[in-house]
Amino acid sequence: MLVKKGAEANLYLESFAKALHRAGKGKVVVKARIPKRYRIAELDIRLRESRTAQEAKLLSDAKRAGVPTPVVFEVDKSNMRVVMEFVEGRQVKLVLDKLRPAGRRRLCRLIGKNIARLHRAGIIHGDLTTSNMIIKPDGRVYFVDFGLGGYDKSTEERGVDLHLMKRALQSVHFRVADRAYADILSGYREEFGEGAEEIIERAKDIESRGRYVPKEERAWR
Repeated sequence: MLVKKGAEANLYLESFAKALHRAGKGKVVVKARIPKRYRIAELDIRLRESRTAQEAKLLSDAKRAGVPTPVVFEVDKSNMRVVMEFVEGRQVKLVLDKLRPAGRRRLCRLIGKNIARLHRAGIIHGDLTTSNMIIKPDGRVYFVDFGLGGYDKSTEERGVDLHLMKRALQSVHFRVADRAYADILSGYREEFGEGAEEIIERAKDIESRGRYVPKEERAWR
């Protein structure tokens, strides 16, 4: 069942039995990358293969860094798809504005800590929005959709990641954006430790420059 149609990939919700093995139970998410007709066919195949493999690696490396992410069950480079765990929960996008201040503060600080864990591990998410975060009933926040992510330890790219987070908040959660971002930065500082201020200052500098570098086409969902 198609649950989301994207510019780069489609998401399907399938039974484990249908997608992987008939003895399996429960549901899985299948992310399938879409061919791009405007690309040379050979180049398109190489790009989709590499991005499929990289996204699966990013998900696994993020989990090792302490950030909850879906378990990757299969990487199918022939069909350009990743089969992963279906995470039961709600998008942070749907709950953030409804929380009381104390609950929102706790959630945002946790988000900031998770971003810091990614950055300390040299991982850039590339699309930090509350649509790509799922909060579980136990309070854990899962990060999903690393399709625009990559590996980079530079202050610049870490700053861009934080800048994108701020832009997403201002676009979707404008009533609480400033306070929410301040709490995210508080969690980020606590978890990242030495060097956090340089990255936060770089994010401010990027905002003042008006620098926004889209990887493919981004839209706040």
